Amino acid sequence: MMNLSLETKPKSANINSLINQKMNYYICSSGGCGSTILSKYLSNFGNVYHIHDRYPPDKLCYVGRDNTNEDVYNEWFNKVEIPEEKLHLYKVIFIYRNPIYVIFSRCVRPRGPLVEHLQHIKCINNGLIGLGDVLKTGKDLYGLEEFYDNYTIPKKRNYQIYCVKYENFFYNIELFNQILGIPNIKSLYPVKNETKKKYTYLKELGAIYYRLITKMNSMPFIKIVHPIKEEISNDDDDV
Repeated sequence: MMNLSLETKPKSANINSLINQKMNYYICSSGGCGSTILSKYLSNFGNVYHIHDRYPPDKLCYVGRDNTNEDVYNEWFNKVEIPEEKLHLYKVIFIYRNPIYVIFSRCVRPRGPLVEHLQHIKCINNGLIGLGDVLKTGKDLYGLEEFYDNYTIPKKRNYQIYCVKYENFFYNIELFNQILGIPNIKSLYPVKNETKKKYTYLKELGAIYYRLITKMNSMPFIKIVHPIKEEISNDDDDV
């Protein structure tokens, strides 16, 4: 872990003065990954958009009904591209977590699937996917690996993506702040507060999601996925 010595402002600092009204943070996830708490934290520093769209566009677009007359769900990208000269005012963050915890947090409940959320993350079968279906088929019917790959694999985009591992976030907030270029004020740090849940079929789900879990475990705390240009560079920023 890097040893940083960022200077923190006193607790008495005017928090409102920290907000950059022009900066926009797109917090993307499949849900159950701490995206809500991260959104609340970053709202101290700019405008925040909570996104559950599994298909990040090649050219960054606005979200929901922003700058469009189309009725687009407020957690999905619309089709209106952000002008190139404004892209520097947008930072796209993808936060992810071990898929087993995601499933029990946002995909299922004892009475059945959380259909509405599964619809929001654009699952197959209009979100009608039970845990029993996953176990019976032995397949990732929620498409969590596809969701992860869509954000972490470099493509010909016009923006970069900050991929953040949830499990390491609360131990590396100072480093996160440095990389995102935001003030490091410890009094604003979010506090980890997780609801205890009952996890079942860990062996079976571990086998089904083995490949995805292996991918996540091999990732650093933050990986900046740069867009592919004419020449592919191997200089990804791993932290």
